[in-house]
Amino acid sequence: MAEKRKKLIVIILVLMVAALASIGCYYWYENSNYVTTEDAKVTGDLVTVSPQMSGKLLELNVEEGDKVVKNQILGRQGITDLQETNIDQSVFRAPIDGVVIKKQGTVGEFISAGSTVAVLVDPDKLYISANIEETKLTKIKEGQQVDVTIDQFSGKSFSGKVKYVGQASNSAFALLPTSTSSTFTKVIQKVPVKIEFDKKDAPLLPGTNAIVKIHIK
Repeated sequence: MAEKRKKLIVIILVLMVAALASIGCYYWYENSNYVTTEDAKVTGDLVTVSPQMSGKLLELNVEEGDKVVKNQILGRQGITDLQETNIDQSVFRAPIDGVVIKKQGTVGEFISAGSTVAVLVDPDKLYISANIEETKLTKIKEGQQVDVTIDQFSGKSFSGKVKYVGQASNSAFALLPTSTSSTFTKVIQKVPVKIEFDKKDAPLLPGTNAIVKIHIK
């Protein structure tokens, strides 16, 4: 009985060592060949629609989800002492072909020049913005192949390529200044990396979560 127990213990130990070795080899392979992050989102270049002059909003002819074409009239303002020279300034137009993803103006309210009444995005030009740790940044180069999965489409995979590596960390654009107190905690910074899709065959939505695996070898 004691001999069988010893053999069982040896077998268990061997299996444990094999399992740990397999896990170690897996992580070594993954870290040697890929940079992976879940800190990534589908995004695009958001374009705001703003009036050129201040005045009462008389018309706003779009809703969220509407497709618009460049120079399409989206709304009109009532401007005091409107002259022939600024008639065109009383209307505001779509600056790009795209989709209205946010409507902020309400007919009847006073709108100041430069304020946002709508936000557009071109759905054909969406991309992935992935935040990569600064310690892994030297491994990332333009043109590297990327495997992408998006939470919105579970089980579906996308492919892309690294288009651009950011030239500053996200913290460089923080609104609040860095603390000058005596207590300091070092935090690994992250740098945004732009990844363009090879092909988009699904209706992607800006802001949805993604996971990226960048091939570094």
